[in-house]
Amino acid sequence: MKEWWIQVGLITVPLIAVYLHIPPPNLSPGLFTWRSTGAFFTFKEKQIFYRESWGAVGSSDVVILLHGFPTSSYDWYKIWEGLSQRFHRVIALDFIGFGFSDKPRLHRYSIFEQASIVEALINYLGLTDQKINVLSHDYGDTVAQELLYRYEQKRKGHINIGSLCLSNGGIFPETHHPRLIQKILKDGGMFSPILTRLMNFYFFSKGIGEVFGPYTQPSEAEYWDMWSGLRNNEGNLVVDSILQYINQRRKHRDRWVGALTNTSVPLHLIYGPLDPVNPHPEFMEQYKTLIPKSTYTILDDHISHYPQLEDPTGFLNAYLSFINSF
Repeated sequence: MKEWWIQVGLITVPLIAVYLHIPPPNLSPGLFTWRSTGAFFTFKEKQIFYRESWGAVGSSDVVILLHGFPTSSYDWYKIWEGLSQRFHRVIALDFIGFGFSDKPRLHRYSIFEQASIVEALINYLGLTDQKINVLSHDYGDTVAQELLYRYEQKRKGHINIGSLCLSNGGIFPETHHPRLIQKILKDGGMFSPILTRLMNFYFFSKGIGEVFGPYTQPSEAEYWDMWSGLRNNEGNLVVDSILQYINQRRKHRDRWVGALTNTSVPLHLIYGPLDPVNPHPEFMEQYKTLIPKSTYTILDDHISHYPQLEDPTGFLNAYLSFINSF
């Protein structure tokens, strides 16, 4: 018997060691182009990726795009050209811990830091005196709420928000239903580092596919793009640390929900109603009750948590209608 389990161990250990050091997948042509046409700036010795383009002639309008968890600024690629035809400058970034930005280990990831990174980018680009339109999704919604709070409080370094459009984010902790794997990783303690190391493309694609509609599932290539962005710089190993944002939402609910209820900034929501994370009608009833001055667009019934990827035309039209309304 001893010889049997020793032999199994001798075979298993190197196999696990090899598995845990599988290099990240190669970038697709689209993702490679996205990175090569972007740039980096430094925030507290960390490299932050961003991308910008100059578009509409005769317009001075600027929009910044704030992506969700666990993906990256590449979430916006399907509406990038459409936005460029309307705005003079279109800007997106990868938050620290995401995409092509640095992903430090043993780092205390927070919504407050991400908001400071957005402010630093706007300052770096020389846009501190410019009105900025903010378009956000999921995790980015909470970052936008903190930016809005700082704007309303006239905090030092705040960006001048001209408008805010949210989409499918857990802006109300009481109507937010994180996925099981998020709960496990967030509260996994000593097991979280093991689970993040064991994460692979199959489990990732299966998990994220659950928050897309049945008729709007990503293609195999799109799943690989998402996975490549996550695996870049070993981002899978910091997912559990980033997920503490769920606890931060609960702790700072009054601050962040209050920013929306008290603001005079034009507000809009674009919502995919099949979203299992922020389900309908529970989420929309809460939104309409607490933020009655906001306008909103509810997309087709089969659109879920990633509306800008599932229905880019509907999403873009809804956003441009909002922007052109004031």
